[in-house]
Amino acid sequence: MRMLALLLTLLLSPLCAAPTAFAGTTLDAIRARGTLRVGTTGDYKPFSFRNGDGSYTGADIDMARALAASLGVRVEFVPTVWAQLSKDFVAGSFDLAMGGVTNLAPRAAIAPFAHTVYVDGKRPITSCASRERYTSIAAINQPDVRVVVNPGASNEDFARANFPRAKLAVHADNATVFDEISAGRADVMVTDGIEVDHQSFIHKGVLCAADVPGPFTRLEKAYWVQADPDLLALVNSFVDEQMKSGAWQKMLGIGLAQP
Repeated sequence: MRMLALLLTLLLSPLCAAPTAFAGTTLDAIRARGTLRVGTTGDYKPFSFRNGDGSYTGADIDMARALAASLGVRVEFVPTVWAQLSKDFVAGSFDLAMGGVTNLAPRAAIAPFAHTVYVDGKRPITSCASRERYTSIAAINQPDVRVVVNPGASNEDFARANFPRAKLAVHADNATVFDEISAGRADVMVTDGIEVDHQSFIHKGVLCAADVPGPFTRLEKAYWVQADPDLLALVNSFVDEQMKSGAWQKMLGIGLAQP
């Protein structure tokens, strides 16, 4: 009898376990409220930027609007910050996170990412006069080098792991962090390559991409979706269609051209 009871317990236990995702739950809520809630930091050009009047622009902002339109609902942008992104996501403050979000293992352990929209890597940005100095991790990891980072995301993690000897300063506002280099208060920042190129473009002659032979890392940008397989499938299909048609590439190009 004990063996029979044990066997029944083993057979039934998977049925009693609570699933981590319920098909359609988040998607049903989106349709019921008529709104797609998109979490975004609004401080990462060319993906997402919050203007002074509270409006949002950027490639992922345009994608969010198009995704909401495909669902027949409105889009609501929910402000968050990188240091709070995971906490806000787990709290259910939004249905998905967009705006240059990197697919990191700790995030993916919480909920899935949709298909990759952009492949990138960490590179340094500095004053144009120093572009030939900071060409490697070793060159940056020096006691006299002032490294600036934004808080709570992959840039800070990378800097703390790779520049223990440098002088590390955490600047609270990602939207103005590059001004620290322009003003001479910092020497270099290591961030995603697309941001390096964009900031070099809008600060032409002042900030430049360092002359590195290649990115220090490889990373993937994607949309972080609440654990609803139906919503994930829909977002994946949407992303695939936008990339195949060239619409996403066009949105990204417009974002890169904006100051």
